[in-house]
Amino acid sequence: MQLVPVPVLSPAPRTRSRTALVTSADRSFRQRISSILTGLRWQVREAEGGAQAWAETQAAVPEAMIVDSWLPDLDLAEFVKDFRASFPQVDLLSSGSTSAQDGSRGPYRQELLYALRRSQDTDTAAWNTAPDSPHADIVAGLPQPVASQASPPPQLGGVAPLPVKPDPPKALPIRVDLAISVVGPVSIERLPELVGNAPCMIEVSRRIRLVAARMTPVLIEGPTGSGKELVAEALHRLSARSRKAFVAINCAAIPEALLEAELFGHTRGAFTGAVQGRTGRIESADGGTLFLDEIGEMPLALQSKLLRFVESGELQRVGDNERVKVDVRIVAATHRPLALHTQTGEFRADLYYRLAVFLIRTPSLLEHAEDLSILVDHFMQKMGRDTPLKRLDQSAMDKLATHSWPGNVRELEHVLERGAILAGDEAVLTADEIDFGLSVN
Repeated sequence: MQLVPVPVLSPAPRTRSRTALVTSADRSFRQRISSILTGLRWQVREAEGGAQAWAETQAAVPEAMIVDSWLPDLDLAEFVKDFRASFPQVDLLSSGSTSAQDGSRGPYRQELLYALRRSQDTDTAAWNTAPDSPHADIVAGLPQPVASQASPPPQLGGVAPLPVKPDPPKALPIRVDLAISVVGPVSIERLPELVGNAPCMIEVSRRIRLVAARMTPVLIEGPTGSGKELVAEALHRLSARSRKAFVAINCAAIPEALLEAELFGHTRGAFTGAVQGRTGRIESADGGTLFLDEIGEMPLALQSKLLRFVESGELQRVGDNERVKVDVRIVAATHRPLALHTQTGEFRADLYYRLAVFLIRTPSLLEHAEDLSILVDHFMQKMGRDTPLKRLDQSAMDKLATHSWPGNVRELEHVLERGAILAGDEAVLTADEIDFGLSVN
């Protein structure tokens, strides 16, 4: 009797190096995928978000990438589209986007689908389910759904359909440490730096995510104390430049005579008092992000020099004849209406259009007054890290609600800090401790 050999899937040679990049904000998701792929002789790298995945791919292009159904920093559909255009050779799969399954299919697609299937069979986290609305519920510590019974692993020679994941649990309201209010569910679209669930705050987070991964210059406009530097820091954190320096300079805080040297650097003896050379802020931000706060206060003469740098990417230190090539992403901020100032000649129009390629506006506190209780809790919790935690009674909250807040969120933080000091050892702040500093007794 002659035996007929049964065809089997030949394993890849052990010398064959296959690399995969697993992208997810969920650490357990990354670990499950990595463990399965490692068992299949893959070399696995991990990324916590879209910007980091982009940077990892630029450093070393993998053969495949598995991306979770939601990214904490970028829109998944736009990320997939841009990634596919830049790296068409990478086999890209997503646990939630069907568009990510199109495009280049690598020779080991079956193994990737197998790893994704196995990881999802035991996945009980609501994190991996993409939100259906701007206010989808995602709160740490919620009751988790019971894991579905794992299906038998598919043979590597065939492609098994991905399982349908259970609906996420309904979020419970989060009660803050205040006796006077209940704070609703935290929006999944809101960045952690930006406290508040009002639509205008969600829009700021959305715009940050849209532009963070790009080199596009950003101009942040908003009233004093509305959190413009927090927006700039979020842009840097979510960009591929996050591992490099974030350098901030307040153009209004440095005398005009010294601002040029502070920005561009200077050589020894370039001016009186320059006993040694110094690297400027722009050069210090090489590879990272340069934040120019209060750009509207920059003198016109210096604006022209900044424009030359923005156009060429080269700077010239004060007192030096050589030019230095610097790679920075510029983010500027102002409380002034720069578009109007260009018409009066107070700000160079050509520089404005170079910096304002993408605009982000930070709202005043009155524009998102519904976030007052959330902000109060945030600042009280922040102060409670170093001193005993205090809370506000209803009379204190009522007094805060009647204020016009000309200094916006920064003023609120200072009023609460002042109140905590005035309260002394008392654990509760009343209306008597809420002092807006408008008059001297």
